[in-house]
Amino acid sequence: MVNDWQNAKKVLKNGGVIVAPTDTLYGILACAEDKKAVERIYKIKGRDEGKPFIVLITSEKDLDKFNMEHSQILSNMRMLPKVSMIMPCSEKKWIYLHRGTKSLAFRLISPRNKHLYGLIRSVGPLVAPSANPQGLEPAYAIKDAKNYFGGNIDLYINSGTRKSKPSTIVSFMESKPKIVRQGAVKLPTNYFK
Repeated sequence: MVNDWQNAKKVLKNGGVIVAPTDTLYGILACAEDKKAVERIYKIKGRDEGKPFIVLITSEKDLDKFNMEHSQILSNMRMLPKVSMIMPCSEKKWIYLHRGTKSLAFRLISPRNKHLYGLIRSVGPLVAPSANPQGLEPAYAIKDAKNYFGGNIDLYINSGTRKSKPSTIVSFMESKPKIVRQGAVKLPTNYFK
């Protein structure tokens, strides 16, 4: 499996797309700064063109690439594993990521998730939608992902069955944070009050 993660670095640096375990479910991963690879995932998933992907990061420095104001938000991300934070992002440079919504969702991956963390540190932030065509069940095992996507994926990394809820999503688009989706981490409705 270590060799798979080494191969993943090469594939992603060359504009490829992989299916690999994330901190929640299997995801389809590509470098967030590679517009062609991001667009390829939209086609592979049959994803609604107006729905942005979550971006996985490992540190505050990763947010700097997207010119995000992040001090308060990042401290919340550190406290909340498996929580994706939606933040304002209106830069035209990133329109292929925010899809005109002028917002991006980020999730901090901790060093405890050794392989994924190392991959992001090596190749940069990754888009990471769940490994399924839009509207279908997430792939809980690599065989499910292969049934969905076959040869459209450049590399599959098998990590057994991953039956988890997707990440919890919190929006920081207004003055008060709002829980958009309860997922892997169940937050009380008054958590941010």
